[in-house]
Amino acid sequence: MGNDVTLKQIVDVVAHRLAGIYGQREAQWMVRIILENVKGYSPVDVVLHREEVLSDFIVGKIEDVTNRLLKNEPIQYIFGSARFYGNSFKVTSATLIPRLETEELVALIDKENRDTDLRVLDVGTGSGCIAVTLARVLRFPIVEAIDISEDALAVAQENAQSLRVKVNFKKGDALAMEKPKTPIYDIIVSNPPYIADKEREDMSQNVLEYEPHSALFVSDNDPLCFYRAIGDYGTKALKSGGRLYFEINPLYVEEMRAMLDAMGYKEIRVVRDLPGKERIMAAVKP
Repeated sequence: MGNDVTLKQIVDVVAHRLAGIYGQREAQWMVRIILENVKGYSPVDVVLHREEVLSDFIVGKIEDVTNRLLKNEPIQYIFGSARFYGNSFKVTSATLIPRLETEELVALIDKENRDTDLRVLDVGTGSGCIAVTLARVLRFPIVEAIDISEDALAVAQENAQSLRVKVNFKKGDALAMEKPKTPIYDIIVSNPPYIADKEREDMSQNVLEYEPHSALFVSDNDPLCFYRAIGDYGTKALKSGGRLYFEINPLYVEEMRAMLDAMGYKEIRVVRDLPGKERIMAAVKP
């Protein structure tokens, strides 16, 4: 773009360029996020300052972000943060970007568990969005979280510190957890890898090219491997009446239900997300 570019001009140009890939609504959302991060402007500020002439430096930063978005790089990775449950969480290429359906999982746990001093385990914590949020919304909980990735754990620890909550993070393999001799937890929650390899062709490029595959995909031959390991661990680690919560793949609902039933869990139920997909499974340890 030439000299004397106004805020309104660059908003219009960037929104038009991004709409070709992302659609008009998402493009407008991205423009808002860009201006929040590059200029510190709210949507109201953008309207009030629409005739402001931008410096070459700011124009260059906006164009750089736009070009990265046009190459499918997620905006959350560009700026290193994502919104989750009303808070800002640091994210990096070592962590998944938190999704709306995961917020629904946290909301369900918050709604159904109003006792104090509950002990919670988040398996495969990633950015720590589930563990940190539960530490904020539950009543005086004791929250623990594991992940196999040290890089992810470092991000999760930063998120806990920035949001001023205590979570005990430690390195651990969800597929090889040692069962305790006596029950420990009131709640075990996990959003493990659950997308089968055969589903890759249906995934968007910004997910395939940038998000960590180890946190997304499982083998077609054993798509329930994480759920089986965590469910089996829960048979010993959950207290009587303790609750197991999973974010799930809708393709494997019946297999999941049968597996948990065979393990002895009761009150197995499926909750649909806002778009209507079977996305959460909950069960109770007798």
